[in-house]
Amino acid sequence: MKFWKMNGAGNDFIVLNNLEEHIPAERFPEIARTLCERHMSIGADGLMVVEAPTQGGDYKMLFFNSDGTVGEMCGNGARCICRYGYENGLAGDVQTVETTAGIVTGHRIDQRLYRIRLNDPTTIKLDSPVEVDGVKYNCSYVELGNPGLPHAVVPYANLRNADENELRQLGRAIRWHSSFPKGANVNFYEITGEDAVFERTFERGVEDFTYACGTGTGSLVTVLTLQGKVSGQGVNVAMTGGTLIVDVAREGSAITDLYLTGPTNIVAKGEVTDEDLA
Repeated sequence: MKFWKMNGAGNDFIVLNNLEEHIPAERFPEIARTLCERHMSIGADGLMVVEAPTQGGDYKMLFFNSDGTVGEMCGNGARCICRYGYENGLAGDVQTVETTAGIVTGHRIDQRLYRIRLNDPTTIKLDSPVEVDGVKYNCSYVELGNPGLPHAVVPYANLRNADENELRQLGRAIRWHSSFPKGANVNFYEITGEDAVFERTFERGVEDFTYACGTGTGSLVTVLTLQGKVSGQGVNVAMTGGTLIVDVAREGSAITDLYLTGPTNIVAKGEVTDEDLA
C-alpha cells in the first residue's frame, strides 16, 4: 500500500488513501500500531486514513493514535491532510473534512502553510484544579467537537527549563486523573510575552510528549483568551517542533470560531513493505 509521511510543526503522521487501498476498517488499529513504531517501522505520532465522505464533505479523515486507539480529531493532522487533499485533487483551496468529532474546514494559504477551523469547544471549565501527590495544580478543561476531544490546560513556571522526567510523570498523572473520565491531553504552558506562549503537550494515545498538538494549542488559547491573558488574535504558541498561530472569535464567554494556522511538510512518499503486516 502507498503512503505519505507528513508533519505539522513536528507532529508527524502516516497518511493512507483508502479510496484507493480498500483496506478493511478493522485492520486500521493494527496498521497504526505497527507503522507508527519508530524503531521497528516508519514511525509517527499517528495514522490518518482518507475515506469517502458520508456527510457532504470533500472526504473523511479517520485518525488513529500510535497505540492504535481512535482519536476524535487532530489539529496538526487536519492541516496536513488538507494539503494531502489539495495535492491529490480531492479538494480545492478551501475544503471540508469530515472527522469523528465533526466537520473541519481547511484553507490553503500557500504551498506549505494551511489554516483550519477547529471543532467548536463543547465543554469549557476555566477552574478545574487537580491534586497529584498532595499538590494542587491550577487546571482548566476543554473539549473540542462532539464527541469531545479532552484537554487539560496547566500553567507551569519556567517550563522551558523543566526537568523532563518530572514533567513527564506529572503529565502522565494528570492524563489519567480521575477528574477526567475520558483521560485528557495535558497542555503545560508558560506565557512568554504579549500574545506569546510556550507549550508542551503530553498526549493520550502517544503516552508521551509530542513536538506539537494542534487541538491542544487551540484549547490552550481558548482558555487564556477567556481569562484575559491573551488577546485571542494572532496568538503565537511555540512548541518543540515550531510555532502555531491561533485566532479566537468570541461573543462574551462563547467561542464562535477557533482557527489554527501553521506549516506542513511532506517528508516522504512511498510504498509500505513492512513484513509484520503481511
